[in-house]
Amino acid sequence: MPPDRTSGHPQSPFGAWPSPISTADVVRYGLRPGYPTAHSGQIWWEEDRPTEGGRRTLVHHAAGGARRELLSPPWDARTRVHEYGGRSYAVAPGVGVVFAGHADQRLYLVRDDGSGPAREPVAITPEPDAPAALRYADLTVHGDEVWCVQERHAGGGKVVRSIVSIPLRDGGEPRQRVAGSDFYASPSISPDGEHLAYICWDHPRMPWTGTELRVTRLADGASRQIMGGAAESVLAPRWKDASTLYALSDRSGWWNLYQIGDGAPRPLYPAEEEFAWAPAELGGAPYAVLADGRLAVLHGRPDLRLGVLDPRTGVLTDLDLPYDGWVPCLSADGATVCGVAYGARVPRSVVRVDTATGLAESVRSDTGALPDPAYLPSCRPVEIRGRSGRRVHAYVYPPANPTVSVGEAAPPYVVFVHAGPASHATSALDLRKAFFTSRGIGIIDVNHGGSTGYGRAYRDRLRGHWGVIDVEDTIAAAEWLLSDGHADPARIAVRGVGAGGWTTMAACCSSGLFCGGVAIAGVSSLGPLASSTHDFESRYAEWLVGPADPLLYASREPLARSGQIDCPMLLLQGQDDPVVPPAQSEAFVAALNERGVPCVYLAFEGEGHEFRRAETKSAALAAELSFYQRLFRL
Repeated sequence: MPPDRTSGHPQSPFGAWPSPISTADVVRYGLRPGYPTAHSGQIWWEEDRPTEGGRRTLVHHAAGGARRELLSPPWDARTRVHEYGGRSYAVAPGVGVVFAGHADQRLYLVRDDGSGPAREPVAITPEPDAPAALRYADLTVHGDEVWCVQERHAGGGKVVRSIVSIPLRDGGEPRQRVAGSDFYASPSISPDGEHLAYICWDHPRMPWTGTELRVTRLADGASRQIMGGAAESVLAPRWKDASTLYALSDRSGWWNLYQIGDGAPRPLYPAEEEFAWAPAELGGAPYAVLADGRLAVLHGRPDLRLGVLDPRTGVLTDLDLPYDGWVPCLSADGATVCGVAYGARVPRSVVRVDTATGLAESVRSDTGALPDPAYLPSCRPVEIRGRSGRRVHAYVYPPANPTVSVGEAAPPYVVFVHAGPASHATSALDLRKAFFTSRGIGIIDVNHGGSTGYGRAYRDRLRGHWGVIDVEDTIAAAEWLLSDGHADPARIAVRGVGAGGWTTMAACCSSGLFCGGVAIAGVSSLGPLASSTHDFESRYAEWLVGPADPLLYASREPLARSGQIDCPMLLLQGQDDPVVPPAQSEAFVAALNERGVPCVYLAFEGEGHEFRRAETKSAALAAELSFYQRLFRL
């Protein structure tokens, strides 16, 4: 929607409005509490520390309300399995917490009885032959063992994964339980301890394109497939009892919840909604089993709301809560469920909900103090008609500042493109967006074809069409901005991270609508990427574009088409990025420099695919604002 033009405040140039939101405020907002575990009235979760080198700590919230960190600097609880990681820890009731140490990727045990300071972590897995050669993720504790996915880097680029169990004692040797597939996720032990349920898949599939749900009898290793295949994504198995499982499947076209026992899998609540997000990280939990047998579930598109589903009757009752969405990481404790919730003007928070009363308690928010809400942008979902009448989803954030009158001029806008082709944007509060909108720069956050949250058919639009559908939908978002005076047609930019960086560069190759672009860790060339990126996504281009073909790849990739770009570009890159190596950005910068196209390149030492350090986040945000101000001639 166009900005309010009725204010009596003095006019000020777009992009230069006085704002109380600083880069330091945005960085302080980066605590990102996540992956909570609830047990016996206590809660544990992960939490980032941008001002401490970007490390991740573990936090314990006692039943009485006291909160304390379990890990002091320099301990960093992060797993590098699949390079994207995920949940890095598991609670061992009455013993302590097991976590993956980022430096060496070994598993450590913090003994903690909750009555005093936690002890110094002690390694429980052997030291690998090479640094981080053995990695662990998707941890769950059963009895006196930790069950998890193990990733072995054997040298020469070979990566082997399996599911292992590890004794909860010093120096325990991992015992291999399941092996043979390229990838594993979600190990779950049956209540009687006799069976292991898990998800597996092989190259070139991704977990959101095709997986298998398998069950292995632990006594003899006999295994059988329960659900899934090349065209079905099955996620998150959990045992109901010793003979019955729950799992999510998109066999209907939507990730819905199923009960699996004797006979065919039974859908518990068929709906054209998603009950999960694409599992780029390991260890998520999109539903949880309550003590009375009901299920706490998340469902919607793409923001997920919290409800309680009775598997006996199929009745789903949503809880009336002051949040717009939830992250798929639920944990049940009796009749209580704990998760991470957010709103368009509510910070990401660890929230505990009593399902009996519907009362919710926020036990930790991403930031202690927000700016005056008048400086926060409104968030409006829109549906755009793209090429050939395709539906394209997006969120619009108009400029907002209570001290400024904008007059009759249309504001500049930036089209945001999310990271990961199968990820999606949500309505969650993001102070980075408010940093720009409070200064007079509008944002439209596009969920192009291929994004999750809108069913399988929507995300399958991108199959074989990366560099086409995503680009056309991004251009459609820019064209929509020109309708009804939403944006100044001469001042529309585009920006994206990772896969969004690819789309940003390709959009600037394909359309003259954009006066500039910002690509952060952007993919510029497919051949070199496939040979140098991490194993998890090393075959992803086959699904996104097709088998390696020089002519096909050259028709899509921004580097081969860089001669079509005439607008200024800003490229930001982590020098230690294992997902999109710096050579991708460097080659694109060199191609633009050769043609004299204005291009600024900033590389940050010690940063990976995601910027974690406070100083890096602050510098990157300041550079982006400066770029827009010059680009929009402010």
